[in-house]
Amino acid sequence: MKINEDIRPVTYLKSRAADLLAQVNETHRPVIITQNGEARAVLQDPESYEQMRAAIGLLKLVAQGEEDVRAGRVSEQDEIFARLERKLRNGAKGDSDAP
Repeated sequence: MKINEDIRPVTYLKSRAADLLAQVNETHRPVIITQNGEARAVLQDPESYEQMRAAIGLLKLVAQGEEDVRAGRVSEQDEIFARLERKLRNGAKGDSDAP
């Protein structure tokens, strides 16, 4: 982040919104909007925002997986694949995944 280029006061946003949007979409760097010298918002291009949301989603899944391991909620790989194969074979019949 180029700090001197990526922090703008709210008055700049009010008067130069189109310029800021162009900057954000060209550089893919977020711009921090300040009010009374304090950070109040972040302006970000849609592509970077979606990438960030996807990354956060993956990190949440990893954190859930780590918690499952710590809590002992784990299964053997062979058991999982056998359960999936049964489900795929019997899915149309509505059978459960019970062994």
